Amino acid sequence: MIKQKVYLTFIFTITLTLAYTQKSVNQFDKDGKRHGLWTKNYYQTDQKRYEGQFVHGKEVDTFKYYTLSNGKSVLSATKVFNLKDSLSMVKFYTSKGKVISEGEMNGQRYVGKWIYYHKNSSVKMIEENYNDKGQLEGERLVYYNNGAIAETAHYKKGELEGESKWYSEAKVLLRHSIYKNGALNGKTIYYDSAGKKTSEGTYTADRKSGIWKYYKVGKLSKEIDHTNNKVIKKYD
Repeated sequence: MIKQKVYLTFIFTITLTLAYTQKSVNQFDKDGKRHGLWTKNYYQTDQKRYEGQFVHGKEVDTFKYYTLSNGKSVLSATKVFNLKDSLSMVKFYTSKGKVISEGEMNGQRYVGKWIYYHKNSSVKMIEENYNDKGQLEGERLVYYNNGAIAETAHYKKGELEGESKWYSEAKVLLRHSIYKNGALNGKTIYYDSAGKKTSEGTYTADRKSGIWKYYKVGKLSKEIDHTNNKVIKKYD
């Protein structure tokens, strides 16, 4: 009899705890704003889509977002919010938990510095910067798996602006170009894998213009006027 009472008391306690837990999730404050722990499952499943804390309608602390993989929820992103503004620190993950990229967001916009990583690696692949409008701004760097720089470029309001350089994995300069308003405008020099010039000339709105010089094994071979694409001079 005593054992039966103890068992019934245990079941009653568990039931109350579950009922309280359910009531304490997905609640609203007196003004109808989300408050406390919120969680949502994928439609008609018991698999989680997201979970996080609200304070009177404002996301705070760490939110976790999930994607479905073989019918199971897998963590795909985290966002860490604060009470003072709409900024959040964000990380995106592979299905195996490796960080794909990380940076700051303002709502749905990328802002500030963002870093991307090589597949299944902690080695940095891309480093870029965004302005408050979510546009690329300033320097953007691309890296090889060995950490060497593959590309440097500069952006202004989301468009390429200024000089860009490309390098081989052995750190040899392969190309040096000038951009304006998102297009090739200005002098460009191409190099081979040994660092010798192969060609140089000017681009105007992404098209070769004027006289270009072409080289073989570092020596001037010919000149072509790309205004009419005619060879104007050849060298022995």
